Amino acid sequence: MKVKSTLTSKWIKTKVLLRSPEIAVLIPETVKLNRDSAKRMLDKYGMVYVKPEVGTYGNGVMRVERRADSSGVTYRYQQGTKARTFSTFEAFYQSLNTATRGRRYLIQRGINLLKVGGRRFDIRVMVQLSPKGKWETTGLIGRVAAKGKIVTNYHAGGKPTAVEKLLSPHMSAAQQEIVMKRLKRLGGDIGRFLQRHYPGFKQLGVDIGLDHMLTPWIIEVNTNPDPYIFNQLSNKSMYRKVMAYRRAQKGTSSRSRTLGVKRRK
Repeated sequence: MKVKSTLTSKWIKTKVLLRSPEIAVLIPETVKLNRDSAKRMLDKYGMVYVKPEVGTYGNGVMRVERRADSSGVTYRYQQGTKARTFSTFEAFYQSLNTATRGRRYLIQRGINLLKVGGRRFDIRVMVQLSPKGKWETTGLIGRVAAKGKIVTNYHAGGKPTAVEKLLSPHMSAAQQEIVMKRLKRLGGDIGRFLQRHYPGFKQLGVDIGLDHMLTPWIIEVNTNPDPYIFNQLSNKSMYRKVMAYRRAQKGTSSRSRTLGVKRRK
């Protein structure tokens, strides 16, 4: 089997993780985007996210809403800071289809994320293979969406923030400890499960969104996460650990390649 170090398709990663009953219950319903799935998901959830099957940094992600009041039903989608509203589903979907530019997209149940200062945030869970070969959560960092934006990605203007600072307005210190322990455990579970199906990964970035019930929804799993976001925190301990594990992984890979060359001689 060819060893993979990255897996770019969000659809493939979702399908793999859905094989785990324990993990699957924390994945918002996700399907491929087409006219029928858009109609069904909006009727069912009212708010969804539409995202490219392959993409990074939150590029191309759209927040889509179906709103109903006494004057009727409207459809709205936002990409970046720009939003468009339509009075019919057909007009909405035609515009959405144009915006996707023929690329493969997914549609995912929207989660009403916790906010701080009126801005949504999620949590990046950094999971790495330890020098002993065990999956370990090495870092937790919050990402706060820039004003007026729908994504929290650092490269899209999201602000890296200590998790404790984001959680403290919503829960006690004791509850924070419980939530953070759960996130760390979930990160390790995802790493172990994904590696069984796609050997070769050494680090993952799991994006977790908390709703008002504190359910840790798995928004996305990145197989090539940016470790440098942790350097944005004033406390550098997590950054040092993440980078130490990365160096150890590279050292192991180099030794394996060297041994492989010797065996072929």
